[in-house]
Amino acid sequence: MGKISAFLKNVVSEMRKVSWPKRKELTRYTIVVLSTVAFMAIYFGLVDLGISRIMEWYVAL
Repeated sequence: MGKISAFLKNVVSEMRKVSWPKRKELTRYTIVVLSTVAFMAIYFGLVDLGISRIMEWYVAL
């Protein structure tokens, strides 16, 4: 039990040393991540659609 409490004390100690982002930075990072995810989803959706159309065309031959 002593090892667990020592571990938790170390965790708390390390968490106090963490440099947390400010609200403005966090908002900016969130917008960047969401826009990147949206762009990649659209990109891969279009690529998938293109490949599907090519396969449909090829099978119809």
